Amino acid sequence: MSEQPVESLDSSEVPQPQVHAAQQRQRASQLAQAVRQELQKVVIGQEAVIDDVLTALIAGGHVLLEGVPGLGKTLLVRALARCFGGEFARIQFTPDLMPSDVTGHAVYDLQTEQFKLRKGPLFTNLLLADEINRAPAKTQAALLEAMQERQVTLEGRALPIAQPFMVLATQNPIEQEGTYPLPEAELDRFMLKLRMDYPDAEEELNMVRQVARSTRADMLDVQPLRTVLQAKDVLALQRIASELPLDEQVLDYAVRLARATRSWPGLTLGAGPRASIALVRGARARALLRGGEFVIPDDIKGCALAVLRHRVRVAPELDIEGLSVEQVLKQMLEQIPAPRL
Repeated sequence: MSEQPVESLDSSEVPQPQVHAAQQRQRASQLAQAVRQELQKVVIGQEAVIDDVLTALIAGGHVLLEGVPGLGKTLLVRALARCFGGEFARIQFTPDLMPSDVTGHAVYDLQTEQFKLRKGPLFTNLLLADEINRAPAKTQAALLEAMQERQVTLEGRALPIAQPFMVLATQNPIEQEGTYPLPEAELDRFMLKLRMDYPDAEEELNMVRQVARSTRADMLDVQPLRTVLQAKDVLALQRIASELPLDEQVLDYAVRLARATRSWPGLTLGAGPRASIALVRGARARALLRGGEFVIPDDIKGCALAVLRHRVRVAPELDIEGLSVEQVLKQMLEQIPAPRL
């Protein structure tokens, strides 16, 4: 694909009779694929993770990125922020971080002799919550209201957050020193939990080759990336994805998958209704990303692991045997029949 500027989408556009819905979908898909191409220039060997992050962006959800240090979790979010023309903020979570450092607080103004609200970094479009599990639960909980209701209550006032709003949180594996597990209520607010793994040998060679040429020491430079998306474009992508046709059988398949986790052998904690909604929203976003005209069962299946892995818990006896959440969920996906369209 050439470096041609991609035609912008306007969220205020109401599809008019002369503008066919298929044309809008095609333009939206081209825009999403242009962002994907930009991200792949600096985030090497993580194509599946890039697709999943874009899925969450189009679906209007939040993402939890897990992986050992040095795999490019923060780099991916910085690269997305570079491709996105909206506001971006970063919070480095530490054990001494207070909730007011995230949401904001009231400050006494000596001149007016009144309290003024000082908004925190949470008031942005794209929020990087770096190493979120380095902070205790009370600070993690500062994100709950914003993630679910797109507002923050400060000093008794509900302040709306500008749209679009997306939290991309990175965390180190829970076995590492100095980490606090995220409570279930917060995990459930994340639409997808993505796992970043080591790149293969060829990709790692390519990465080292590129970084060795970079002037930024041991990191890849995101400055050359083009700004492809504006805030209004993201809202338009979300609207177009939400209108993609979805067969009743595909909807039923998504609900069956989420409900199956509640009684599946080996799982002690099942996914709630929020998982069913996330499966459908994620499938619509994936369909748009691949340029599809409607949602197919493979779109549901493609985002099922990312939607469910942080919402279920494996029984202790299976854990002792070394069976992971991933393995149990993969067995479930293989055994529950998908509809044939």
